[in-house]
Amino acid sequence: MEPLALIRNDPGDTLGVARQILEEDGLPLLAIDAWAEDLPGLEDVSGIVAFGGAMNVDETERFPYLAEERDLVRAAVQRGLPVLGICLGAQLLARALDAPVMRAPVREIGFTPIRPTVAGTSDPLISCFPDGDLVFHWHEDTFELPRGSELLATGDHVPMQAFRVGERAWGLQFHLEIDRPEIELWIEDSGEALEATWGRSAESILAEADLHLAQQAERARDAFGRFAGVVRARETADA
Repeated sequence: MEPLALIRNDPGDTLGVARQILEEDGLPLLAIDAWAEDLPGLEDVSGIVAFGGAMNVDETERFPYLAEERDLVRAAVQRGLPVLGICLGAQLLARALDAPVMRAPVREIGFTPIRPTVAGTSDPLISCFPDGDLVFHWHEDTFELPRGSELLATGDHVPMQAFRVGERAWGLQFHLEIDRPEIELWIEDSGEALEATWGRSAESILAEADLHLAQQAERARDAFGRFAGVVRARETADA
């Protein structure tokens, strides 16, 4: 079985709990730093998980690898490879399918509720999230729903929270993979911009994490396990 590619788009991304959960599930993994390494060929991977980043998905002159990653994700969807995009990764997936990405009506940071749609309640991945489940956000961009995809979850302030295209590609606007050390790292990297730009204090964000992160970790284990099952099922079907 070829490895599942875990694509980091920002040095501040630690992959959170994702790597450990997928390793424990037994999937072979290939971690790629997109800004420093060549992206893999689709023949060399069993699927793609594209993670977050502080940049806008269309900043391709400053971050040329974003254009290459967009092409890779588009080709993966066309080939039917499993794809999971998280935050920036979800925006990359939307943009790869020719949907625009733009500033969201509000900056979302911290734990806010998501609300699965009717399609989401029966989705192989998103159905593990009940209505009103609190998940971690840190983003200022959003996207339009790509043509031919299904909206799986919405939010109280930013409508596009999760979508699926075809049978094996998902985009999640929230950070399913986050753990407390990664939150602390992002807070440290933000410095004074945390309150000046995002309007939150470090203390308030960490207090929310203490309340809600353990439950999100349970959802993460379930959702990543389900995605691993999709990867295995695709490999079996193509064997």
